[in-house]
Amino acid sequence: MALPTLPNLLREMVDVPEVVVPKGRWIDLPGRGRTWLTDVPGPSPDSPAIILLHAVGCTGLLTWFPVIPELSKKYRVVVFDQRWHGRGIVSEHFSIRDCADDVNAIANLLDLDAPIVAGYSMGSIVAQRCWRQHPKRFGGLILAATTDHFRNTGTERLFHQGMEYGMGALAALAHSKAASVASRAATEVLLEPSDTHHWALAEFRSTSSWAVAQAVAALGRHHSTPWLAQIDIPTAVVVTRKDKVLGPERQRGIAAMIPGATVHEADCGHAGCVLDSAVFLPAFFEAVDTTMGRRASLLKVAAKADSA
Repeated sequence: MALPTLPNLLREMVDVPEVVVPKGRWIDLPGRGRTWLTDVPGPSPDSPAIILLHAVGCTGLLTWFPVIPELSKKYRVVVFDQRWHGRGIVSEHFSIRDCADDVNAIANLLDLDAPIVAGYSMGSIVAQRCWRQHPKRFGGLILAATTDHFRNTGTERLFHQGMEYGMGALAALAHSKAASVASRAATEVLLEPSDTHHWALAEFRSTSSWAVAQAVAALGRHHSTPWLAQIDIPTAVVVTRKDKVLGPERQRGIAAMIPGATVHEADCGHAGCVLDSAVFLPAFFEAVDTTMGRRASLLKVAAKADSA
């Protein structure tokens, strides 16, 4: 009897949605590096844009592929691999600040008008920093499975301090490992997935475990509590209600700190964006529509003020 393959085991253990995965392309960000970007047009040339930022250890498409087909029926959807992930930029160091500047560079290169930035887990941290570093560039934020900082408990403090010290000592090796994986990804023939499980496994494997550890160490240094109350663009928080990594009360607390933030609850865990997408998607779409509506209202008010 033939032994089961890993993709077949994955198929039995994990319910990966079977949807059409959109194509991507290489894009060069001047002075920053090259990354893999998927840009799906909306129903019209002037459809408002949303930039999707993925979770740690994933790629852009691996986190968001269940969302894109429906989302692109109303909006232009942009998703890319963040640095040190998948086919993302490989730099000497990994920092959340650089990730946020990458988002700004993509928005500028694609000439996006006040795009919404939506982030999941690590992506939500990058989204917060997008506002912090470029407060006038974006039209709104959607923060899913989010937090303001990670060192809330003794266990978290020990874990992130250990990661920070350990990854600081191994930073050069981590860069070497990430570069090696990125080099392989760059030279591989990019095929359309014939099986979603095979494709998802390949996407997951495209990020070095060393790079993930470096990203986790960087996330441990994040602390947005002092400035969340200053966020002045439409913001929505999608709470993953069964989350064992970032508890739902913690996520609701962030929404309470951001003026006017709306809350949209999904009855799923921390990986619900993919593994429980049928539950996550309605809450996420509600958050997107709400935030886009508020963005449109503010743009109309600004246009009237300019013409007065």
